[in-house]
Amino acid sequence: MDLGACYTNQSFVDDEGSASRSSARRVTSCAANGVVLNVQGLRTAVGESDVPPLQCRARFRELLLGDQPCQSEDRVHVEFYVNENTFKERLKLFFIKNQRSSLRIRIFNFCLKVLTCVLYIIRVMTDNPTQLRNTCIKCNSSTQNNEINWELIFWVDRKTPVWAIQVIVASISFMEAMLLMYLSYKGNIWEQMFQVSFLLEMLNTVPFIITIFWPTLRNLFIPVFLNCWLAKHALENMINDLHRAIQRTHSAMFNQVLILICTLLCLVFTGTCGIQHLERAGRNSLSLFNSLYFCIVTFSTVGFGDVTPQIWPSQLLVVVMICVALVVLPLQFEELIYLWMERQKSGGNYSRHRAQTEKHAVLCVSSLKIDLLMDFLNEFYAHPHTQDYYVVILCPCEADSQVRRVLQIPLWSQRVIYLQGSVLKNQDLLRAKMDDAEACFILSSRNEADRMAADHQTILRAWAVKDFAPNCPLYVQILKPENKFHVKFAVVGSFPAADHVVCEEEFKYALLALNCLCPATSTLVTLLVHTSRGQEGQQSPEQWQRMYGRCSGNEVYHICLSDSMFFREYENKSFTYAAFHAHKKYGVCLIGIKREDNKSILLNPGPRHIMAAGDTCYYINITKEENSAFTVRQEANQGKSGHCDILNSPSGLPVHSILASMVAMDFQNTSPTGDTATLAPPTQNGLGSRRPSIAPVLEIADSASLLPCDLLSDQSEDEAAHSDEDVPSASECIKGYPPNSPYIGSSPTLCHLLLQKAPFCCLRLDQACEHVSCEDAKAYGFKNKLIIVSAETAGNGLYNFIVPLRAYYRPRRELNPVVLLLDNLPDEHFLEAISCFPMVYYMLGNIDNLDSLLQCGVLYADNLVVVDKESTMSAEEDYMADAKTIVNVQTMFRLFPSLSIITELTHPSNMRFMQFRAKDCYSLALSRLEKKERDKGSNLAFMFRLPFAAGRVFSISMLDTLLYQCFVKDYMIPITRLLLGLDTTPGSGYLCAMRVCESDLWIRTYGRLFQKLCSTSSEIPIGIYRTESHMFQPSESQYSVSSEGWSDTKEKGEEPKILTRSSSGSDQSEHPLLRRKSMHWTRRLSRRAMKRSDSSFFSSLPKLSASRRSEREELTELVRNRMHHLGLHTGFKDVTNLTASDVMNRVNLGYLQGELNDQQNSLSYVLVNPAPDTHLQLNDVVFLIRPDPLAHVPAEPPTRAPCKESRPDTPELNRV
Repeated sequence: MDLGACYTNQSFVDDEGSASRSSARRVTSCAANGVVLNVQGLRTAVGESDVPPLQCRARFRELLLGDQPCQSEDRVHVEFYVNENTFKERLKLFFIKNQRSSLRIRIFNFCLKVLTCVLYIIRVMTDNPTQLRNTCIKCNSSTQNNEINWELIFWVDRKTPVWAIQVIVASISFMEAMLLMYLSYKGNIWEQMFQVSFLLEMLNTVPFIITIFWPTLRNLFIPVFLNCWLAKHALENMINDLHRAIQRTHSAMFNQVLILICTLLCLVFTGTCGIQHLERAGRNSLSLFNSLYFCIVTFSTVGFGDVTPQIWPSQLLVVVMICVALVVLPLQFEELIYLWMERQKSGGNYSRHRAQTEKHAVLCVSSLKIDLLMDFLNEFYAHPHTQDYYVVILCPCEADSQVRRVLQIPLWSQRVIYLQGSVLKNQDLLRAKMDDAEACFILSSRNEADRMAADHQTILRAWAVKDFAPNCPLYVQILKPENKFHVKFAVVGSFPAADHVVCEEEFKYALLALNCLCPATSTLVTLLVHTSRGQEGQQSPEQWQRMYGRCSGNEVYHICLSDSMFFREYENKSFTYAAFHAHKKYGVCLIGIKREDNKSILLNPGPRHIMAAGDTCYYINITKEENSAFTVRQEANQGKSGHCDILNSPSGLPVHSILASMVAMDFQNTSPTGDTATLAPPTQNGLGSRRPSIAPVLEIADSASLLPCDLLSDQSEDEAAHSDEDVPSASECIKGYPPNSPYIGSSPTLCHLLLQKAPFCCLRLDQACEHVSCEDAKAYGFKNKLIIVSAETAGNGLYNFIVPLRAYYRPRRELNPVVLLLDNLPDEHFLEAISCFPMVYYMLGNIDNLDSLLQCGVLYADNLVVVDKESTMSAEEDYMADAKTIVNVQTMFRLFPSLSIITELTHPSNMRFMQFRAKDCYSLALSRLEKKERDKGSNLAFMFRLPFAAGRVFSISMLDTLLYQCFVKDYMIPITRLLLGLDTTPGSGYLCAMRVCESDLWIRTYGRLFQKLCSTSSEIPIGIYRTESHMFQPSESQYSVSSEGWSDTKEKGEEPKILTRSSSGSDQSEHPLLRRKSMHWTRRLSRRAMKRSDSSFFSSLPKLSASRRSEREELTELVRNRMHHLGLHTGFKDVTNLTASDVMNRVNLGYLQGELNDQQNSLSYVLVNPAPDTHLQLNDVVFLIRPDPLAHVPAEPPTRAPCKESRPDTPELNRV
């Protein structure tokens, strides 16, 4: 309501009682508490009806002109809080309620009490008992023969100045005490009078006031020293008012310690003054210092006995003081210990002074486990940049015993501070000094049963930190991909967005998908995001462990090209030229760049990119360039140029490893080969007498080497459209962006899409519909092997599993059918998102049920991905969350030994149970090696476990270090997302793989392969996935597996084939004579080893072989019966169309025994950025970063007409 100026007609009664009418213009204003009407004491007339009302025409005119009164009645001035205007309330406001004025009163009162104690000490020091006896009015009545002179107890020698000051102080204290009693009176006067503080106040003030009117009592003894207790009480009140005034609360521990100290001082001071005064009446009086000495010795329970009270009054005082101390001090200590224990639970505060002088980071978690804590601390403090940082842990739960023990270790006790509190409370954020923190890590609780609720809590924590400390960088971990939008994009306005967000399900499913295309991608990425010096396994006798451990120290670093010794000389050169020569000369792998004027990171931008001085180079190396020393060594051979002594030195492998590797190469070279489509080494005149050569990498790529690319071309489509019925033809598939994204924030990726979305009924694999009559995977007749994903629910993160498998750069004829084996029925939003992808199906079932596995086509699958179920992530006992998954995977491993199973676990320590074999001596040796590496402080102690090294097991907790590394390397998340295909940047390459076939071994070394790829297809290799045959230590399981093969070779009279371990990275000679000698030497050693074998082993072979065959027969019969029950066909016509039963029979009856033996008697591992002299081996899988084929496509709109795609002339490289 708009209340402006208005006219009011009011009638008032004058002094004579007659009513008078007055028209006045009064201005009213709107205040904050309403309208203030000023009547100014005028009385409203009672007989208002005597005034004639206005005419209707006048009222209408006033209404139009704005002269209508605001109210029909007179306005009344209302005053609020009139009760506070009284004199008592004003005094109460000044002395009690107002924090600042009350604090001043408390300080003044405390100073008065301290002054009285000081005056008492001055009076004691100036006391003269002799003069007192000559002047005392009652000296004549005292008896000299008594042992106690009572006159000296009741009378003292008080000088006049001291008396005057004490009287003034007592008068002020008395008036203050009476005033406070009056102000705090609540109806019961006796309760106020019998308070201990009031009685002490009266005891020390009233006698001094009486001496003003009765001078003869000026030398009367008054126990003024008792004012120390009043000073203690005033100090407590002063601290409370101080907390209210400054709006800050010190810890209760500080208050209790202060109270305890004050209590001890008061006890000592009271005992000292009391004993000194009473001992004046004895024969040997004590000085004030001797009395203090006696009290200290007595209260400390030492009791020397050299100073003791001589008369019974002082002795009685000592007894009373000891009794009081025995009652008061234990209560104070009990309260102090309780507060100390509570502080140990809550963690206290982080010092403001330390926060302003030292750097610290805050870790916010809902529950803290020892594994999470150690992973964070080891990774956070692995960098020299963070050695001087403090870590403040803010957790709402109490630290368990394991965490407390770790935090008491001297390594962490000086740098890690645990605070129990909530991020949603500003008091706890203030305790952690969040506004001064360099970073805040907010981690989600992945073991919660409701992961969506855990994300909601994480979002609120992130918002609370941004509200309290807007400038504090956030590093947030989110579980569900649909929730990262709230953290990454919802912070708007003046608050900077949290750029460092890691979504667990996004990275998890993308890694699992790439594991199906590029083996052990999860191991590769895990090694890259962990900090290591490459010293793991260097003391191991196994060559593969030493090489694997040394290469695991490679990480991603960055440097400006103008400041780099690695890349400075390649300015104005092409990217591929710089990458090849930097790897050849220094051993570093250049993987990407970032323009000075562009914030996007580009992985392998290709030969068109010309290196500039302002480019930021991202490379893989053991350590960053700033920590490297450069030494150019002169080779004895004139044909060799100088190399970096650090990164290109010979590996120095033992001679027996080199010879064993040569034997393995001889076996590979002597194997029969047929006519293949691979490219043979170049020859001269068809004789093949010339050493193969590789074209050099050009400094500036010419137009001939820049191959065009078409968006929609795929040369495999026309070739296979008429023969492959299961692969959609070019008219049915297009390349485009998925029309439906299941959540906000997903990066659009160009994919293979169906021209028309598939109906929801056609997505169900195990049910026929009006469009498709197939009810199992066999009926579909897929030509390519299946990829099966077993998950509990079809979450939005599962969308990131399908996108990499349907990316545009995958050839259409190589697309694998994807089957989602779900426990629960997916919702329509998820089905709408996947209905546009070709050959993507789902069915209900789980891996516990053999029927579900057979229906979804497990016997036709190349990879089975087992995703950790959310319902089993939380267990009553730690590390038991993976029990069901491990047992189920072990069952499938026994049923389908040739199937590649990729498993996700909750706890990385449980990977030792994957593909478990009892009494396996080699696994026990790996376990001992893991313990040694953990004792040395390695962050990758689990890396030597065979399932992890081979990429068959993965835990998302191993990627927690990705978030921790971003504090030092803020580029790690974008690079990892580009590698996994979660983000697509125009001009940035993607991760793929190639397999080294037998005809590619002429390339010989990894450095020559680097040159071959850079000069032809502009691809950058970053690592090798190597599978080697290995002679495991004898165990029962190994005997059972290899017994049949041993008996077969023995019957044929052939020598058993020795499983050798290939070596790489060494200077191997290729002389034919040395090869033949090494072969004879190895065979002779194998014969001797077989002769020296224990005879009991060979005697047990028939029994083990029989039990093994019996077990295989049982499993085969079980699978056959279930397939008959499900109505699955078991007949076959040719080898290319094997049914499930045939595959099982061939595997279990020994036809595919070689494949089974290779899997169980081989090991695989990843070499990240190996040395250029590393020798290639057969079936090595090389990880590549291939340039973006769309980087230089003309801007014309693409058409869907099928056309040929120009591809690099490297058919010898078989793509995976």
